[in-house]
Amino acid sequence: MAKSKTTKIEITQRNFNAHRKGRGLLQAILAFFFVAISILAVFILIKLQKQPERVAQETLAPLVKVQQLRKQDIQMVVSGYGEVNAKVQTDIVPEVSGKVVNVNPQLKAGEFIPAKEQVLKIDPRDYELAVQQAQALVADAQVKLDIEIAEAEVAKKEWQELHPNTEPTSSLVLREPQIKQAQAALASAKAQLATAELRLERTSLSLPFDALIISEKVDLGQYVVAGQSVGVAYGTEAVEIEVPLEDKELAWFNVFADSIAVSNQTASSKKTTVDVKAEFAGIEHTWKGYVTRTTGQVDRTSRMVSVVVEVPNPFETSVDKPPLLPGAFVEVFIKGKTLKNAVAVPRDAIHDGNKAWLVNDGYLYIQPLEILRADKSFIYARSGIEDKAMLVISSLDTVVEGMKVRTQVENAEAAAKLNHDSEQTVKQEMN
Repeated sequence: MAKSKTTKIEITQRNFNAHRKGRGLLQAILAFFFVAISILAVFILIKLQKQPERVAQETLAPLVKVQQLRKQDIQMVVSGYGEVNAKVQTDIVPEVSGKVVNVNPQLKAGEFIPAKEQVLKIDPRDYELAVQQAQALVADAQVKLDIEIAEAEVAKKEWQELHPNTEPTSSLVLREPQIKQAQAALASAKAQLATAELRLERTSLSLPFDALIISEKVDLGQYVVAGQSVGVAYGTEAVEIEVPLEDKELAWFNVFADSIAVSNQTASSKKTTVDVKAEFAGIEHTWKGYVTRTTGQVDRTSRMVSVVVEVPNPFETSVDKPPLLPGAFVEVFIKGKTLKNAVAVPRDAIHDGNKAWLVNDGYLYIQPLEILRADKSFIYARSGIEDKAMLVISSLDTVVEGMKVRTQVENAEAAAKLNHDSEQTVKQEMN
């Protein structure tokens, strides 16, 4: 009985295993079928797919910025730097000694004192007494001279009475030497009086020009000695600026003609005008001046020549303009000669020293220039560039003569800065 039951279990187990094997085989056949169908579908899609058309890619020419140049008359502006110095600087020095009895309240650093106004007063009493003494000496010498002249008249009458129609054999008879001695004494007394009066006059100290006080070291009641400086003052009529320049820059304005013109006091219209620019209280200001001369020598170290620029009335002030004070460091713009029919090219647009890149009909050309002058912003040329030429002002990695380029014209404001006339040249240099 037990054996029969075991046999049934084994049969059932064999049937179950056979069923599982048949089911696994069916799944494997179905998987293979689906894979085959997928491969076939992909193959058909590939076969039926159209090949994309090949399109040649267009190579764009490089894009460059260009500016149109224009030939015109351009005034050259020579620029340099220098320090402002007073044209007139003097020590305030009394010519007589004594105690100070009065001091001008404007005798302070930074104050102005008009010409011939009393700066300080020295006690005049000693000098007044000296004048009185000199006056007494003059009076005494005059009396002695009058006496000698009177005695000479008496001697002459006595001689005529004793020796009529004859002349004295000696000048002593008519007291001529005594008269000359008395005249000399009178002249000496008058000279002493003039000296005393001059010394009295010098007890009142003043300056012959409008002055800006720079320093002072005198107080009321102080005893001062003749020749002792009690302060320093600048004349307010003008200031001067020495501007070192390379000698080649002197060719662009008539500095030597200006020196002659000023010394001969000829027409001021011949002077080379100058704009002086400095920053004061955070704002730039400009003063007008002119070239007067050179310093007359070449600097042994820098080999530069200094020209002297004079600015008149530098201390005149207004709401918009402060005084131009000595010691200030300024930039100077000298308005020089005019280049006729020339063109200004930005320095950044010059390559290899003297070559410009020009565009004509979409092609780039390299053009050598004959440079007449260069400053910090532009080079100036008269040949090598035609009027209204298109100048490349942007950079390129590689440049080949005749290469095709695309152009982008700069705006009108930039063109105006480049194509400036003579007046605009000055403004461009100052900016």
